[in-house]
Amino acid sequence: MQSSYDPNAEIGLNLALAVVGSSHAPVLLLDGDRVVVAASDAFCHAFEIDPTTIVGMTFSAVGHGEWAIPQLQSLLKATASGLAEVKNYEFDLKREGRETLCLVLNAHKLSYGAGTEPRLLLAISDVTDARIAEKMTDDLVRDKSVLLQELQHRVANSLQIIASVLLQSARKVQSEEVRGHLRDAHSRVMSVAAIQRQLAVASVDKVDIGPYLQQLCESIGASMIHDHDQISIEVSSARQQVQANISVSFGLVVTELVINALKHAFPGGRHGTIAVDYTRSGADWSLSVSDDGVGMSAEPTEAKAGLGTNIVQALAKQLEAIVTVSDTAPGTRVTLAHHPASVSSTNPASTPVPAI
Repeated sequence: MQSSYDPNAEIGLNLALAVVGSSHAPVLLLDGDRVVVAASDAFCHAFEIDPTTIVGMTFSAVGHGEWAIPQLQSLLKATASGLAEVKNYEFDLKREGRETLCLVLNAHKLSYGAGTEPRLLLAISDVTDARIAEKMTDDLVRDKSVLLQELQHRVANSLQIIASVLLQSARKVQSEEVRGHLRDAHSRVMSVAAIQRQLAVASVDKVDIGPYLQQLCESIGASMIHDHDQISIEVSSARQQVQANISVSFGLVVTELVINALKHAFPGGRHGTIAVDYTRSGADWSLSVSDDGVGMSAEPTEAKAGLGTNIVQALAKQLEAIVTVSDTAPGTRVTLAHHPASVSSTNPASTPVPAI
């Protein structure tokens, strides 16, 4: 009669027992019926199990039965049958009178040949502290986001108050020059306030450029256009998000150029339209403000650059953009264009902007 003894199976089992016995991590060796064959000292220590009683115990009965989790037991049964393999199964181990642990379990079927009883090797990791740390980090990020949005709301409200005071002062002063300066200051403050409102309702670092420019131009028009049947402002923009700091620069550029057009393009009650346009293709973008007014003078004078001119040129340099001024007959167009491939060989903001 041929013996059923398989030396390879015995070698394999002894090797598995040696691995479990020498492991510094929580490890279990189960048989096909999910009975504990061996347990590492680390497992017994981590889960406060008596090492002298665990061998021969059904896995679901270990401890006070806290391991009898239906889904886990089903997965182990399927693994023993060769139908599944448990990888990074995360679950909560609830223990009466003690803290709940968050564990990650991996189970692998050991097979020593046909006709031999299967074994399951279980490796368990305690990720409780890691999950707590992740939750704390998520909570801090969430709290920071809420506080930042609240701050943005308050800043926007404060800017609105400042802008309102400037506009009221402009209406009261007798000097037309002072009134003009106050209205300019009002429009610049409203430009930043519009950004703050967009940040408050959007993500903390991105702004929808289309709605922002539309809102900004509506604000400028409300404060500076007395007859909306005479002059209108139209906005055409790609529906894209840009970084908040870039949108602030865009807003200030548009504010200066629109104010300039309102001051100079439509003298003597002339009717017309100011168009603001933003387009983008990949890393390339273009921002322009044009009008159909009187256009550029045929004999340009050596006017000293004003505050608006300096602001536009400084912002163009910051944005690595090139400024061009075109006579559109009728009217004028000022364009800031950003083309990364050509910026390195061209001096940004090299075209002078008419005095603003």
